[in-house]
Amino acid sequence: MENTLYDVLIIGGGPAGLSAAQYAARANLSTAVLDKSQTAGALAFTNKIENYPGLAPTTGPELLDIFRNQATGFGAEYIEAQVIGVKLDSEIKEVFTMGPVYKGKSVIIATGAMGRKPSMAGESEFLGKGVSYCAICDAAFYKNKIVCVIGDSEEAVKEAGLLSRFAETVYLIAPSKELKVNEYSHILDEKNIKTLLHHSVKEIAGDEIVETIKLLNKSSNKESELSIDGVFVYLHGSRPVVDFLNFAVDISDEECILINKMMETNIEGVFAAGDVACTEVRQVVIAASNGCIAALSAEKFINKRKKRRYDWAKSKD
Repeated sequence: MENTLYDVLIIGGGPAGLSAAQYAARANLSTAVLDKSQTAGALAFTNKIENYPGLAPTTGPELLDIFRNQATGFGAEYIEAQVIGVKLDSEIKEVFTMGPVYKGKSVIIATGAMGRKPSMAGESEFLGKGVSYCAICDAAFYKNKIVCVIGDSEEAVKEAGLLSRFAETVYLIAPSKELKVNEYSHILDEKNIKTLLHHSVKEIAGDEIVETIKLLNKSSNKESELSIDGVFVYLHGSRPVVDFLNFAVDISDEECILINKMMETNIEGVFAAGDVACTEVRQVVIAASNGCIAALSAEKFINKRKKRRYDWAKSKD
């Protein structure tokens, strides 16, 4: 909620962030989770989870729903927002989004590891000149123009739907033979969305701004060229998502956030949990446990305790 000073602001709505939200909210801390999208994280792409303790085999999205419902059930706010920057070096931390600025006494960074370096020729050169990673940020600039969305996830489909309200034509270019969509498949029925399956973009080209893309049909191995005004990229890798931090906390050479065993960063009141932090094992159960520890550490920091408190079912001392 705008103008609210939260006890705990959590950036990222995966297993680490939502586990942290459960523990923070259950400890009666005002808690908000700022999440880019319910369908953007690594777990959201997982079709089968069969090794999460205590649960029968389930899908990643179903497990995320359980996490999210538990967190909000304890009172945490879940807010879909694209975080674009932070200010962490003062007593009151600020998290900047495309909309409001959120303020908190503490921050837990749990953005995961699906980041990537520019991989297509011309991608980095035309960033901000026709290449974008945020449709909600830039869609209005492409009214009555031709754009493409590169990706096969639900997030890519949702962003194509948003762009279809502005652009004349939206090409959805999917590298796989089928889209990884579920409840959002109806978006593809929009008349100005054209889907190209099993295609990859080899090059983004132009003079001062984007003008064309070179496509490879992976089924026929034939190349073609398409006139385009804007390119929106929704491909994912395995790099920690830390670009929005602008080195506000200490980051290793591998670009993960440096933490101690209690998820504390080098800045007091700022914690990191899950795959965005420097960890040897990337598993859902590890991310969830990291989120728990981060929340307990945040509670200790906010209430200036000497020790962490673990049992919140009992009355306070």
